[in-house]
Amino acid sequence: PNMKAEIAIYVSKCLTCAKVKIEYQKPSGLLVQPEIPQWKWENITMDFVTKLPKTATGQDTIWVIVDRLTKSAHFLPMREDDALEKLTRQYLKEVVSRHGVPVSIISDCDGRFTSNFWKSLNKALGTRLDMSTAYHPE
Repeated sequence: PNMKAEIAIYVSKCLTCAKVKIEYQKPSGLLVQPEIPQWKWENITMDFVTKLPKTATGQDTIWVIVDRLTKSAHFLPMREDDALEKLTRQYLKEVVSRHGVPVSIISDCDGRFTSNFWKSLNKALGTRLDMSTAYHPE
């Protein structure tokens, strides 16, 4: 009747079972330290702070864009469901027009940052997109 639980306990204590256990996650690559920027706003990071209480205008997300050298930042209010075209206009207006086109952007693997549109835009601008890793099982 309780055979499944007994097997689970036995396997969890079995040294041979632990040695031959299949690893389902791809082996991670080496961690790479990003280079130290030489100029302001040439290397930036960006991420979204989501699930915030809605404002009167319906904004519930903050797009955080940080210069890696000076740590100065832009905090852009938005709606979580804003179209990528709207975000692009905001990015060009608030970041590119004020600071120039960055050499590289570090971001997580959010769908907005991995979309073909975002990749094509940054390729045309000459900006390298670097994705940060989100999961470290060590």
